[in-house]
Amino acid sequence: MMPLIIKERKISNFILSMNALLRRLPLSHPKRGLIESELTKRKAGIRGEEAVDYFLKDLPEFIIVKDIRLSNGNGDFYQIDMLLLCPNFLLILEIKNISGTIYFDPAFNQLIQSKQEKERGFLDPLIQAKRQQKELSKWLADRKIPTTIEYLVVISNPSTIIKTSSYHKLALEKVLHASHLRERIDKLKEKYPEEKLTDREIRKLSRAITNKHIPANYNVLKCFDIDINEINAGIQCSACSRFSMKRVRGTWKCSSCILLIRKHILEPSMITFF
Repeated sequence: MMPLIIKERKISNFILSMNALLRRLPLSHPKRGLIESELTKRKAGIRGEEAVDYFLKDLPEFIIVKDIRLSNGNGDFYQIDMLLLCPNFLLILEIKNISGTIYFDPAFNQLIQSKQEKERGFLDPLIQAKRQQKELSKWLADRKIPTTIEYLVVISNPSTIIKTSSYHKLALEKVLHASHLRERIDKLKEKYPEEKLTDREIRKLSRAITNKHIPANYNVLKCFDIDINEINAGIQCSACSRFSMKRVRGTWKCSSCILLIRKHILEPSMITFF
């Protein structure tokens, strides 16, 4: 049987806005490479999360909430890639789609990627997941909901080589490839045999968490420090991609490729995707 999925993930407005911005940004714009890099990274993150879905398809006792963003009312937000709920415990999954060789450095609390003879540092996902656990624990405590929260860092790319120091017990315990996820969940079920919440309470909790989800609302122009006058305005032609559509006697006509569109499309003043 399949698990009950209360909330599916969606393509974020930020990704949609970056796509729209790139369509309107001149090819020679100095920020174009930065935006393309950020868009590639975020799309890779989504693919990584989708890859993990496969290994969670036979968990009927769980309810799954994907891509949730919450706040404890202090102005700060925390985002959880995937939250699994069952009567015995809750499980946070922090999912990373990073290729090459990754090393969890316990001395400086960072993740180091080695690929094609280059190194790149990332914020340690163990710290991210631990903060999510702490914040969600507070969220539950404020509502007097008694349960245990565990977390795991899941590496979605099966060819990624995971390394750490022999004394980094937290990484050895919490980090795994997606293919080992079911085995680790079974161990957690053995660790927590007692049901702390009823099935009804778990369903109610999953709905409450989903209802408290606060979607991120980033202004893509402000994020990349781009003035609106730097982008191409007007209506883009679907045939030649130039911004040369003109309103002519109730129709739209492209002055570059002579494409004629009689159906209704948005006026330039109605385009508000930023």
